[in-house]
Amino acid sequence: MDESIRLRCLAIASYMIDHHATVRQAARAFGISKSSVHKDMGERLPRIDRRLGQEVAALLQYNKAIRHLRGGEATRRRYSRT
Repeated sequence: MDESIRLRCLAIASYMIDHHATVRQAARAFGISKSSVHKDMGERLPRIDRRLGQEVAALLQYNKAIRHLRGGEATRRRYSRT
């Protein structure tokens, strides 16, 4: 694996853990696509650092479990402004 990709995976993982970030937030912060973040966190990170991969996987599961709440809150904010 290319060293730059390995370092990017570790940086994204650290960012996501430190900021409790979603995939979209991480992609925006690093200027890459959501698909790249998913591939980095789902496939590459577990091969680089198993423990960190498990932490990120748990965060991704949490984000997936509460996404319906985030969507509801966004809709509520959108329509309360008018």
